[in-house]
Amino acid sequence: MRLLDLSGQQFGRLTVIRRDGTAKNGNATWLCKCSCGQLVTVDSYRLRHGITVSCGCYRRDISKARLTQDPRTRKQIGNATNLPLVNGSNVAALTKLSSRNISGVIGVSFDKRSGKWAARLFYHGHYVLNQTFSDFYDAVAARKAAEQKLAKQNDINLKVPAEG
Repeated sequence: MRLLDLSGQQFGRLTVIRRDGTAKNGNATWLCKCSCGQLVTVDSYRLRHGITVSCGCYRRDISKARLTQDPRTRKQIGNATNLPLVNGSNVAALTKLSSRNISGVIGVSFDKRSGKWAARLFYHGHYVLNQTFSDFYDAVAARKAAEQKLAKQNDINLKVPAEG
């Protein structure tokens, strides 16, 4: 079987630079340069069949366009509680009660082994808060204080939802 040379050919936003090896499935892989400037290695089958057309920027552009055209989304643009933090945690998670754990407060849980309430806040790969408390309300207060401190350090405006 003869190998097709895809060098110089364009597939969507990708321009093939050179052969870059062989995939686990035996297909040739090609080093490509995307129109946005990123380099990416792509399986020849995915290139030739239009499965991969960019480094991922095309999908991001399409998603962004769809989101900004949706009237429901447009109403939420600029609302800080809908924006993710740098580490991927959602700001809304810092301000709303949760049904994902027994306590109802994100970052506060009951440790059965110690019989205490744990308050945790993980940010940029390390714990900003990781303490245990005998009293639930002390754990919640510590978590809220850590959230406020983190928000202030990162210039994030936390809008606390109204009760009720």
